[in-house]
Amino acid sequence: MSSPRFAALRYSLYRFGLFLVCFGVVWVLAYFKIIPLGVGNSNTIWLLLLAIVLSAPLSFVLLRRQRDVMSAQISAQVDRQKMRLAENRSQEDSVA
Repeated sequence: MSSPRFAALRYSLYRFGLFLVCFGVVWVLAYFKIIPLGVGNSNTIWLLLLAIVLSAPLSFVLLRRQRDVMSAQISAQVDRQKMRLAENRSQEDSVA
């Protein structure tokens, strides 16, 4: 398993890479007229939206393990911050 040190950055990069792959596939399909082109000048917007729609469920399935690592990292950071906040509150109560 990979190091959880930069899990959020790694997940974001994987997600962006998956989007780029989907955009490339959609662009090739549109180039060969397998899928319809957009109306007028909307071709790029149409291809971007289609790539987003395709990459979202793919990332949900393909990046599950990386998302779990990122979630554990974020959860641990939140727990540490809660403990620090509780310690600071107890120190303030003991001073007052």
